Amino acid sequence: MKFENESYITGEGIYYKGVLRDIKRSKISFQPIYEAFTNSLEAVKIKSKTKTDFKGEIRIRIYSTQNTDESLSFSRLEIEDNGIGFNDEEFNRFVTYKDFTKGFKNLGSGRIQYVHNFDNTKFISKYQSNGDFREREFVVSKDDKFLAKNSITFHKKDKLIFKGESTGTRLIFEGLLDKTKASYHSLNDKILKDHLLKRYVQYFCLNKESLPTIKIEHFIYGEKLSTSYITIKDIPKIDKTTNIDVEYSKLSDDGKNVINVDKSETFTINAYKLNKSFLKENQIKLTSKDEVIENFDIDLQLLTKDEIIDDSHFLFLISSDYLDEKDKNERGEIDIPNYHEFSSNSNVFYEEEIILDLVENQINGAVYELYPEIEKINKVKQLEFEKLKQMFLLSDLEDLNISPNDSDKKILEKFYTAEAKKQAELDANLKHSIDRLNILDTTAEDYSDSLEKEIENIVRVIPLQNKKELTHYVARRKLVLELFALILDRKLSVQNDGSRNKDEALLHNLIFQQSNDSSDKSDLWIINEDFIYFQGISESKLSDLEIDGEKLLRDDLTKEEEEFIRSLGEDRYAKRPDILLFPEEQKCIIIEFKNPSVSVSDHLNQINNYATLLKNFTTSQFNLTTFYGYLIGEKINALDVRTYDADFKDAYNFDYLYRPAKTIANLFNSNQAEGSLYTEVLKYSTLLERAKMRNKTFIEKITNNKQDQV
Repeated sequence: MKFENESYITGEGIYYKGVLRDIKRSKISFQPIYEAFTNSLEAVKIKSKTKTDFKGEIRIRIYSTQNTDESLSFSRLEIEDNGIGFNDEEFNRFVTYKDFTKGFKNLGSGRIQYVHNFDNTKFISKYQSNGDFREREFVVSKDDKFLAKNSITFHKKDKLIFKGESTGTRLIFEGLLDKTKASYHSLNDKILKDHLLKRYVQYFCLNKESLPTIKIEHFIYGEKLSTSYITIKDIPKIDKTTNIDVEYSKLSDDGKNVINVDKSETFTINAYKLNKSFLKENQIKLTSKDEVIENFDIDLQLLTKDEIIDDSHFLFLISSDYLDEKDKNERGEIDIPNYHEFSSNSNVFYEEEIILDLVENQINGAVYELYPEIEKINKVKQLEFEKLKQMFLLSDLEDLNISPNDSDKKILEKFYTAEAKKQAELDANLKHSIDRLNILDTTAEDYSDSLEKEIENIVRVIPLQNKKELTHYVARRKLVLELFALILDRKLSVQNDGSRNKDEALLHNLIFQQSNDSSDKSDLWIINEDFIYFQGISESKLSDLEIDGEKLLRDDLTKEEEEFIRSLGEDRYAKRPDILLFPEEQKCIIIEFKNPSVSVSDHLNQINNYATLLKNFTTSQFNLTTFYGYLIGEKINALDVRTYDADFKDAYNFDYLYRPAKTIANLFNSNQAEGSLYTEVLKYSTLLERAKMRNKTFIEKITNNKQDQV
């Protein structure tokens, strides 16, 4: 077929405005470049079959301009090859929409990506016909003047040229339609080389011995800035290869199940073990026509994306005739339904399909067999998951699809999502049973049996609901205790960074955040379960203390009282007890923390002093008379404590001392009764053991399991 010069080429039965609407612009920025590069590879390969001494060449030129801020702007891009050229046969295929007779499994829709991305794409092609050499020039565009003719191709000329000329094609992309595409403005030879290597790694490996010379140049204002080549040295070798057969699936006759049928497709897995500097993460990628499909990922179930083995990452490229045939018009857009999509589609009762879930599972199984060393990594990940389950008391849930690529956060999100669904079902069952109470008839013969049945349903559901809440409650406490142990063992990074010792502050803030008055949100339960229910304050000046908006200490001091407060150069109202709690009228709990490295015996009087101040200087509204003191540290020797104060006694259980009573003096008003102070001196490690024992009991109830450690 001959084509007239200076003419628009229209297609019979094609309305190009509709075609452009239906075939969207690819989400892959460089898709037009890939289309053109693939055509050049094919043109060179066709020519190599007819000329034994032929050496293919592909040259890519990137042209940029420089802005006033020294940034670059894309100008144009050229791809030139010395392939077969656009003879009449090849050109006829090009202009025939969806012509896939080329033999390379092409869809004939690549030029649609040209017009979606560039104002015009120009071709200057030299070819041989009947012994003569000719040159053809044409342009593709979706400009209005083209579409007005129901065309996207303008055939400019086809003329005879001197004999002896080489064949080949030069393609020129000009006029970037989306000028905001930063990927084009920042494009240079090195970046494009990297993209081509990753996109065509499969093709390059399979055709390594016959690969054309590939040269990429970057120009600024016409001056060559840099050059890159793709050579055999850049192309990795296939490390291992294997085939898998994946069966087709269909819905059962009743539409309730997905079943396999006696029909399958063969998929080839080519495995590459590449240096981590080249391949940034482990991947499984589908390929179509030996090109990597960028927008379709297969989950690598046995290996995290960032796992490194022998200083390398793994790339698994999957190819199949089935994938080539599934490739859409947008090139690289593959549609393979997953199990849920297939089973929920009412129109697939009689259709047979390859299901993505089966493909994914069989690929991962094959990968596992190819590289047994991955098994070791997988076992480590499983141990980490089991540790996470134990830490948060996660129950075993069916269909909880955990991948090695999932972070701890992602695993917990999946678990709590599944738990929420389970909780919703429990709530619905509970509501259903309660609603059914309305229809019970107390006069009916089966009333007792019906009532008993509904009671059993409710009794069965409520414990499950309570167990979930209790699990979260206990799991949080378990984490707090683990953090407590880490602080005592000085294993936090902040304790080993060379800065001043913060152990006391870390322990204080763990139990009750400093400068805080929300005891209900604290972890005072470590000391005593009841303490979280009392009003309290952590690390606050005595002069600033308020309870229910009322000042705790008096301002109307006598001269004698004022002198005492200021005596010995002190300001006793400015003192800051670590924690004060007020369980009920006239009672106060005083808690003092000491750095684990400090001898507690040196501070036995501190709580006495605080109790004395509170006894003598609180307002009449509070009138504190009964005090409970807890002096907590780690450096404690029972004999040393009793040397300082013989009223302290050893407790029968755990490692702590207590003093049943200490008189708190009434300093300024002899008419008032004196106060009383109960005191315990105990170690942080003792607190930890006490709390562990309490939490252990809860965990055993939840897990129905005896645990040696909590």
